[in-house]
Amino acid sequence: MTLIAVHHEPGADETSLRDRVVDAALGEAERHGWEVVRLTEVAARLEVPMAAVLAEFRDLDAVANAWFQRGLEAMLADTPDGFDHWPEARRLAHRLLAWCDALAAHRRVTVEMLRTKAHLPHLHTWVPMLFDLSRTVQWWREASRLPAPYGTRRAQVEELALTGLFLATLAVWANDASEGQARTRRFLEKRLSRGAHCMKWVPGSHDGHRAQAPLL
Repeated sequence: MTLIAVHHEPGADETSLRDRVVDAALGEAERHGWEVVRLTEVAARLEVPMAAVLAEFRDLDAVANAWFQRGLEAMLADTPDGFDHWPEARRLAHRLLAWCDALAAHRRVTVEMLRTKAHLPHLHTWVPMLFDLSRTVQWWREASRLPAPYGTRRAQVEELALTGLFLATLAVWANDASEGQARTRRFLEKRLSRGAHCMKWVPGSHDGHRAQAPLL
């Protein structure tokens, strides 16, 4: 698909059109709700041709995907020195909380996006959402440096457990108005601590620090 050039005056905002569309759609959603956002109105607000917006996003769900991509990028961002030597539960918490923090500025709209995607008549959104969830969990596990090789029984159990933990944490985060998302952080730390005691019984566990992966 060919992009339509959108020219900017010298000194104008150099933010990419893609990011500007996402930010403008989020702004509209904060004022009126996600379901009533229209890309034609976003284009008008940005003063760009609708065709230029279409070249970036086929529909509003694609805009939502770009917003969630920001969360994934934050999850996978560079980590502090010594990260690889942290306990596994701490590494997992760090990665997931980075995702939560990245999307927190538009928490209500994020939840509305998820509800729209999960609406049963919207087969074109909720079915891909399941694959996106699986992909996000796999990235989370890999970025947290869990040692079990992909495809092993232990890795499969970890993926199931982390999927449940991701969804449970998301449910808490969706309604967390505490400062610094403290309630979400306490919930996640508690569940990770509980899970560390369970994973020692999973085939493939090793002694000591190798047995610290979480399970709900």
